[in-house]
Amino acid sequence: MSSKNYLFSSESVTEGHPDKMCDQISDAILDELLRQDPKSRVAAETAAGAGLVLLMGEITTKGYVEFQKLVRDVIRDIGYNKPDYLFDYRTTGVLSSIVEQSPDISQGVDSDADKEQGAGDQGIMFGFATKETPELMPMPIMLAHKLARKLSEVRKNGTLPYLRPDGKTQVSLEYKDYKPTRVHTVVIANQHDDNVDQAKIKADVVEHVVKPVLGDMYDDNTIAHVNGTGKFILGGPVADAGVTGRKIIIDTYGGRGHHGGGAFSGKDPSKVDRSGAYFARYVAKNIVAAGLADQCEVQISYVIGVAKPLSVFVDTRGTAKIPVEKIEELVKDNFSFKPADMIEKLDLLRPIYRNTAAYGHFGRTEPEFTWEKTDMAGKLRSESGL
Repeated sequence: MSSKNYLFSSESVTEGHPDKMCDQISDAILDELLRQDPKSRVAAETAAGAGLVLLMGEITTKGYVEFQKLVRDVIRDIGYNKPDYLFDYRTTGVLSSIVEQSPDISQGVDSDADKEQGAGDQGIMFGFATKETPELMPMPIMLAHKLARKLSEVRKNGTLPYLRPDGKTQVSLEYKDYKPTRVHTVVIANQHDDNVDQAKIKADVVEHVVKPVLGDMYDDNTIAHVNGTGKFILGGPVADAGVTGRKIIIDTYGGRGHHGGGAFSGKDPSKVDRSGAYFARYVAKNIVAAGLADQCEVQISYVIGVAKPLSVFVDTRGTAKIPVEKIEELVKDNFSFKPADMIEKLDLLRPIYRNTAAYGHFGRTEPEFTWEKTDMAGKLRSESGL
């Protein structure tokens, strides 16, 4: 890093953003199938545009999903429930083009008495953790998520009843000596009803969303941009088509950690894009929670059909309290990155995924987010000699 003092920005979106709506639909399909058949193989993709939701992908399951009802329920829950929005759960068309999983893939993933469960695909995955926040996440993305969640909260509870479901947030955080000190700029774009004064919207959003979330990080010199174009009436899939898996940086670390490129939503845990990234976060977080480093990134890689990862790489970015080689040894001794072992350790064959599909997959405190546990931190610290 060239300077100790810098600005770093991360963004998030509300649950009504078109891409996030598609993520939630894909994960709702996954949840419903895992609820009926935990061995379901699911790769569910969703696209949404004006008046249309299209389901695509590959599924092998003993379960059954009534796609029309499920899609409409998700859209309704998000808040697209008025004809004025021009996208409404009652009238949206739902088309499905879902087929069975390729047997060429399943033969490499399925396990039997003579063969371990292999990785569902080749690829690389990253997990990251840092001491910046109590959640051991980068502060910019955590603040952006909290702002996005707050926008939806004040819309749904009637505090700001003129808000509509679509919205985006962005936080530019000022760092001094590598430590976050204050919010330099906050950007909010919130869909709203017609005939609402923009000055009122900005004042309300700053008062009921920005200040409560940012707290002491917001000061008299913080710059706040609200609806930079001057209005945001037309939103959702009518204004911006949505697709599953198009918000992968928002889903992870806001650009602070690396990303392997694979999206999460709509994929069952046999897909290491998802389970591997969750497990890498689990390992990195426990390393930081154990005090072995102030920051940690874990990279893993796989080949389709093979259980053992090709590589496991630990990078503490110069913050390790013990030799990195010792940390790598501890990781090797205490964690198995084989798909079946990761799935069992994190109890991933459960219908827990729709809740992950908005406001980030990491840094969450809900009990189903098992990859956020720090239950290995004590053991790592004890074995480290610290």
